[in-house]
Amino acid sequence: MNLQEIKQAIEEGKIVYWSNSAYRVNKYPNNQYVIECMLNRHCIGLTWLDGKTMNGEEKDFYTE
Repeated sequence: MNLQEIKQAIEEGKIVYWSNSAYRVNKYPNNQYVIECMLNRHCIGLTWLDGKTMNGEEKDFYTE
């Protein structure tokens, strides 16, 4: 999934994962998208500071 597809899926209420179901993409109230590890709650930004380069390859993001 590309960045726009990920954001659209989340807006539609779908759950987006990165790599496996332990890593979920969430949107914070301040409109920041993060990848959150559901095992320890550690988060990283979905993108680098440029807002375009994703922290992960497009092929590794998916919905169920």
